[in-house]
Amino acid sequence: MKACFMGLGYIGLPTAIIAAKHGIQVTGVDINPRVVEMTNQGRLHIIEPGMEEMLREVVANGNLRASTTPEVSDAYFMVVPTPFKGNHEPDISYVEAATRAVLPCLKEGDLYVIESTSPVGTTDKMRDLIFSERPELRDKIYIAYCPERVLPGNVIYELTHNDRVIGGIDEASTTKAIEFYSRFVQGTLHRTNCKTAEMCKLTENSSRDVQIAFANELSFICDKAGIDVWELIRLANKHPRVNILWPGCGVGGHCIAVDPYFITADFPVESRMIATAREINNYKAFWCAEKVENAMLRFELERHRKPCVAMMGLAFKPNIDDLRESPAKYIVSKVMQGRNNADILVVEPNVREHNVFKLTDYREAYERADIVVMLVAHDPFKTLPRNDDKIVLDFCGIYGK
Repeated sequence: MKACFMGLGYIGLPTAIIAAKHGIQVTGVDINPRVVEMTNQGRLHIIEPGMEEMLREVVANGNLRASTTPEVSDAYFMVVPTPFKGNHEPDISYVEAATRAVLPCLKEGDLYVIESTSPVGTTDKMRDLIFSERPELRDKIYIAYCPERVLPGNVIYELTHNDRVIGGIDEASTTKAIEFYSRFVQGTLHRTNCKTAEMCKLTENSSRDVQIAFANELSFICDKAGIDVWELIRLANKHPRVNILWPGCGVGGHCIAVDPYFITADFPVESRMIATAREINNYKAFWCAEKVENAMLRFELERHRKPCVAMMGLAFKPNIDDLRESPAKYIVSKVMQGRNNADILVVEPNVREHNVFKLTDYREAYERADIVVMLVAHDPFKTLPRNDDKIVLDFCGIYGK
């Protein structure tokens, strides 16, 4: 079995490695030459515990090779980004480009799968594209949709043990895709059609977005009422049927912060609660930035000097290096606007360097800061000693939880 994975990002590369680990001959394709070079050297370009050792193994035994162009295989997987345009319209151009790239390689009996989070109907659109360009393949290849559902930092376990939803354009396609994934997935493989599978992924992340929005809205209310939101949620969760999430400084990443728009764009009238949740979670980052700016102003008025401010974290969630759609990054940028002379220290322990922000070691930043802004609950931040002489704005529950 030969498989071609189009995209070697946070999902494509780990999936390619896991497949190669289970004896599949894998070609991993990425348009970034640096990613291809690092992969072929057995070096991981993302942060994922235990994954680099596995990468070195499958590169050394020849089961995985990276390239900038696809190769003839038995199965093809589209694992590329699906961002949204400026008006929050889904952009499936990357999926289409990856599909067009593999068109010359497709042959009778092949399996084509989209893993990228996609608007409802994307699999059907790619089917129509394939058959319009290669009409001789109609009814002779298998086409399906199978979204990932993994947690960064625990990808090795979850790619293998999580259940998967698999929806083909027909029963034969569903069966063919299940045959492939059953080679390395120990979780249950649930059969459905491609539209339901597409909507399932969007539903999962929209549900989480709504739950986070409730927690973030509670943080607004508690701040105004003078209530400790962390204590409130701890107590409310003592109810046997209540499980409120922790608030944060917003919602980021390429899933929860993006996927709900795929629903609201196509179903604007029917998705009012989903749309409102998006507004709340986007506003939370703006609210946090205002809190920081007000704290800086108060400090200057009371102490007659500008404060040193440590902005702790840029990633969209704890203990990863992924900055996509990060509310923390937005907050840092907003606070720094128009404050060229301010002493603002930017911290992100999981990133070596950044092309916009000058990064400071988290211990040095904490020691120097008058105001400490906890944006991301990275584990190293939890080791810092509590210093009551500092003004701490804890937006992620480092101390509150």
